[in-house]
Amino acid sequence: MESRKSLQNSFAAGLRDGLPIGLGYFSVSMTFGILCVLDGLPVWAAVAISMTNLTSAGQFAGLSLICSQSSLFEMALTQLVINLRYALMSLSLSQKLHASIRLPGRLGISYFITDEIFAVAASQPGEVGGRYLTGLAIAPYLGWTLGTLCGAVASGLLPDSVRSAFGIALYGMFLAIVIPVARKSRAVLGVVTLAVALSCIMRFVPLINRISDGFAIILCTVIAAGVGAILAPVPDREEDDHVAA
Repeated sequence: MESRKSLQNSFAAGLRDGLPIGLGYFSVSMTFGILCVLDGLPVWAAVAISMTNLTSAGQFAGLSLICSQSSLFEMALTQLVINLRYALMSLSLSQKLHASIRLPGRLGISYFITDEIFAVAASQPGEVGGRYLTGLAIAPYLGWTLGTLCGAVASGLLPDSVRSAFGIALYGMFLAIVIPVARKSRAVLGVVTLAVALSCIMRFVPLINRISDGFAIILCTVIAAGVGAILAPVPDREEDDHVAA
């Protein structure tokens, strides 16, 4: 068994790798900031949400639940379901952390884990150190927070027609994320189709449409993801390598 020999612990390298992520986050979080103000939240609340959450899907879903006056239990459960993947990412990334990173440092790193930060950190050869991960997290965190601030402030300066158009920006963003992947994978297409069908049922079918928005999101997510995991599980990498050999 070959042991890890390399260590990526350059702060400058982390800052460089995180810059493209931060630029991407800035544009998405601007939409979040604009929608927050359009839905009646003050600028400081929008910025505080982004500073303390750092989760795009969770924040957009949370904003929807806030506007529909859902209960705190629904809010908490929805965030748990949507963001549970970060626990799995943190568990996986912990295997690559250098031994010098103690528990307080690991807890701090776990706060900044996002899909993109995890992907970049996990792709590094060998182990990763605290300085690299700190540099990697700075630009995405600042991009997400400052984008929210700029969007929230700009919302008051934009014409009504432009502000109204941002109401569909979230749907366009998700379509841009989902469609390319769904075109390549029938499993993803099936899960997305099932989730859309379930969402329509929750909205339009009598009696069922009495389910609150929070629990509707939870049910659609759990059912669609569960069916996908059972019918089209992701093959283990070791099995793929064995078959290929």
